[in-house]
Amino acid sequence: MERIFTSLIKSLPIAMLLIFLSNYGISQKLYNKRYVNKPSGNYKKKAKNSMAEGAAFVSWGYNRTAYTKSNINFVGTGYNFTLRGVKAVDRPSTKLSEYISPDKITVPQFNFRIGYNFANYWNLSIGFDHLKYVMVHGQEYLLDGKINSGVDANWSGSYADEIVKTEETKFHYENTNGQNYIRAEITRVRNLVRNNRDNFTLSGLMGASTGVILSFNDFTFGGKKDVQTVSLSGLGLSAHGGLRLEFFKHFFLQTNVSLGVLAQNHVKTRPADYSAYARQTFGYVEGNVVMGALFYIRPTNSCGSCPSWD
Repeated sequence: MERIFTSLIKSLPIAMLLIFLSNYGISQKLYNKRYVNKPSGNYKKKAKNSMAEGAAFVSWGYNRTAYTKSNINFVGTGYNFTLRGVKAVDRPSTKLSEYISPDKITVPQFNFRIGYNFANYWNLSIGFDHLKYVMVHGQEYLLDGKINSGVDANWSGSYADEIVKTEETKFHYENTNGQNYIRAEITRVRNLVRNNRDNFTLSGLMGASTGVILSFNDFTFGGKKDVQTVSLSGLGLSAHGGLRLEFFKHFFLQTNVSLGVLAQNHVKTRPADYSAYARQTFGYVEGNVVMGALFYIRPTNSCGSCPSWD
């Protein structure tokens, strides 16, 4: 089952892109049949603009993420305890081949998104942020709760906010394959700077998102290590802002900053034990750089009501 989910999450961006391109092609055929074959003069050409209704985009890029400290509650057979003040970091890829090789581009912390302008200045998009969350060791944490005798050779008994230091070989928690924030986003977009021919345009974007978290968890505890345990672990809520530099109306380079809250109420930690899970709520700040393409599904129409772009 884990292998199936891993394959699905790796192939999802490609599948979404193919669906988008096929829908785009169908829309173009319908448009051509409806307008292009009409006698000249029945319609005017509308200026292509990334803010306009009917514009669409697809993007791909990579991110870095910082997390707030959190309290993680671990529940399972013979134990129910909380580690307080847990610190975590992301894990960016350091190999250039993983960013440029087609069969490895989903290994780094990536961002994928498809969107459509449903109205002038507004777009709706879907996609996901492939985040990675790794617990930091060598820190002092507070341990609170109960661990039955015989469950773990390191911790045993009842604890009331006692100071402990963790070692990765004895206790570890991470989501590096990853902590996937699959979300829908609504965004306001406005052109900030445009040259005379619109070959280069700078746009500003602000939006809000919500979605689910698909976790691939690695957990070491009680002398046992399980990796890539898959679960739909919680919900996220976030806000985003960005700048997009557009080239020749069809390509863009965009930088974004997002911040939000991820509430994971049920991160499955053991593949064969449905009673074993972790839960936590924490904040995050993400910065990413993406590149993409713009498509104009409605490139021409009757321009009696065309907006005046500013």
